[in-house]
Amino acid sequence: MKSTFKILIVIAALLSDLNSFAQIKNVNAATVKIYGNCGMCKSTIEHAGNIKNIASLEWNKDTKMATVSFDSTKTSQSEILKRIALAGYDSDEFLAPDDVYGKLHECCQYDRLSKPMTKTNVATTDAVNEHIVHDSGEMVQNSSQLTKIFDQYFLVKDALVKTDVITSSAKAAELVKAIKAVEMTKLSEDEHSVWMKVVKDLTLTADKITVSKDVSQQRLSFGSLSKNIYELVKVSKRGKPIYYQHCPMFNNGKGANWLSREHAIKNPYYGSQMLNCGNVVEILE
Repeated sequence: MKSTFKILIVIAALLSDLNSFAQIKNVNAATVKIYGNCGMCKSTIEHAGNIKNIASLEWNKDTKMATVSFDSTKTSQSEILKRIALAGYDSDEFLAPDDVYGKLHECCQYDRLSKPMTKTNVATTDAVNEHIVHDSGEMVQNSSQLTKIFDQYFLVKDALVKTDVITSSAKAAELVKAIKAVEMTKLSEDEHSVWMKVVKDLTLTADKITVSKDVSQQRLSFGSLSKNIYELVKVSKRGKPIYYQHCPMFNNGKGANWLSREHAIKNPYYGSQMLNCGNVVEILE
């Protein structure tokens, strides 16, 4: 019975792999060497190398070999290996940045070979990601993975300015989706560092706004949410300035901050009751 169950699991896994492969068009396939040690390495390497409907990669920790299939009209073997290098893992074509390798878990710090001249040292995320591949399959100019999070945050803020509980709840739910959709391997080094510190609390406070039907509770959660968004905005790329604003009256005089795309004060903690209460404390260029 156990043997039959194991066979069924293997068959299901194979069918899943075949289904994933079938969704990739214009398929090119290759076998490449990627250096790593363990199951944790396998998870990171495969997460960096797999792109929905565009690329499929499986890595063997014993042989250090990866089989990769990809849509040649939307990405390339080199682009996939660059993504993996940015996650901390060398290949025979690209070397991971030394600082990213240094941040790998101790058990994941594989023995690095000498750096032959034929290899390319991937120095920074910006240098590699002049273009990145999104799940839509389109090649677009590099932009922060956090942009959609900021967009949803400002929609939550606007709803609270209007004291619109239903809309703020709905926009917070979209914010949670945006948080979960972030691909950490595409974050810059500074973004990744801050992201790991705030993501848990960021998700928790956005969830609280989503489920609450009390605007007072939504506004309390929004105060905590704004602290984490502020930390992310400081390290992200932005086309326009963001205004960090302060309400001295909120929460029994303890005060609270928020971010806005406008210099003009529109207070999300009181809405029309004290719409213009507050001041700009910092401009994030």
